[in-house]
Amino acid sequence: MGEQWMRARESGSPLLRRLPQGMRSRVRRLMNSVVPILQCALAAGVSWWIATAVFGHIDPFFAPIAAIISLGLSLSKRWRRSVELVGGVAIGVLIGDLLVRYFGSGAWQITAAVLIAMTLAVFVDTGPIIPMQSASSAVLVVAVPMTGAGFTRAVDALIGGVLGVVVVAVLPTNPAHRARLDAARILAVLRDACNRLVDGVRSGDSAAIGEVYDEVNGLRGALDTMRADMRGGREVSVISPLYWSSRARVARIAATAEPISGAVRNLLVLTRRVEGMVSRGEAVPDGVVDLIGQLADGYEALRAFMLAPPDGQPDAADAARVLRGIVRQVRPEVVADEDVVGVSTLAQIRAQLVDMLMVAGLTRTSAVAQLRSAR
Repeated sequence: MGEQWMRARESGSPLLRRLPQGMRSRVRRLMNSVVPILQCALAAGVSWWIATAVFGHIDPFFAPIAAIISLGLSLSKRWRRSVELVGGVAIGVLIGDLLVRYFGSGAWQITAAVLIAMTLAVFVDTGPIIPMQSASSAVLVVAVPMTGAGFTRAVDALIGGVLGVVVVAVLPTNPAHRARLDAARILAVLRDACNRLVDGVRSGDSAAIGEVYDEVNGLRGALDTMRADMRGGREVSVISPLYWSSRARVARIAATAEPISGAVRNLLVLTRRVEGMVSRGEAVPDGVVDLIGQLADGYEALRAFMLAPPDGQPDAADAARVLRGIVRQVRPEVVADEDVVGVSTLAQIRAQLVDMLMVAGLTRTSAVAQLRSAR
């Protein structure tokens, strides 16, 4: 059921397709974030209840704050965020309490609390959360009269941080879900870019080819999101007993991050070279144009494989079979009578196919061997 919903969400419902592009992306982003939002809401409420009902703390606002920060909307590095959060609160509370106890509250005490707390936090760890959390905790302790004494606030932060991790284990997101969607969307953009690149070359429209370059170059943010979701998926598969059996599958999906990034880089280089040839009035070899069109078929095969359910079709072998068919067409004769620029376009296609074969599960050594055997 979850797999069917994921595929429907990827293709988009009729209602979603009727929405303007800007609204469609917002709705899709909200759908992707439903489970993390529910996790944050649940962890915030339960952590407050535990701190008040179980530990008897009064106004333990650090508990829900810690739970929310340790979860966040990002799947990755939740263990580290929890540790950094608790460490930051402990440092801030310690410095703040000492200053209030011996020097009272005021402007210079806040300045000193932030200075000392952030200095100590940076010395202790390189994480980004610890300095900010230690400074804000120190300011709260010094500036705002708070009930409860000593390290009650640090205990509240510990409650929230631990509960955030517990919520991930008990109510996890599918560790492969978002990563697969991220990868499939990038592969779809690369597929469409290859088709548009072919159209631009055949029409001699260098401006259209430049637009293809800009679109592919705009994938940097999507690549960062994909890598973060892949790291988060692996973390969830370790934390949650419900997904321990999926660790190998999640690891295979995460292994596609680098070759997908490499495919984006290689397509950018190929697009720039082709754009230069068209703008100078040079003919792009017909064999090269045909191969670029076949790359689009290869990216579609990879996209379909990425969205397929576990042990479903098409699988990695199906995708690799399509790519091997393209590899057999990448022969030196395609650019036998061309200059260095023409030859370099074929070399770039070969490099791109190596990345694509790696997405289909081959090692780099095996992928390069496939290309060499096609010569």
